[in-house]
Amino acid sequence: MFIAMNRFKVAKGEESAFETVWSSRKTRLDEMPGFLAFHLLKGPEREDHTLYSSHTTWASKDDFTAWTKSEQFRDSHRNAGQKREKPLFLGHPEFEGFETVLSETNPHRPLQAAE
Repeated sequence: MFIAMNRFKVAKGEESAFETVWSSRKTRLDEMPGFLAFHLLKGPEREDHTLYSSHTTWASKDDFTAWTKSEQFRDSHRNAGQKREKPLFLGHPEFEGFETVLSETNPHRPLQAAE
């Protein structure tokens, strides 16, 4: 399994607009082989920003790499760099990719569809 994360420092007061951008776009992730799940995570608040992370889970790193080279990726990111009167986040998103080396599930809980 491969987990891809992008961290965003969202400017104070722009959290709702940032979440709307994500919730209103068509990602086309479901069209990609190996795509398992997506989550937009809201983290701690700082003085000038709130930390967010986009989190996708893939069957393999190769599946993720194929996504980044796909028409679906280009289409879903088409407006990502759109100029705004006031920027939604500070700086550039920070990418982090992780390959699973150990995994554990709760044997007492049924698996969810995306697991």
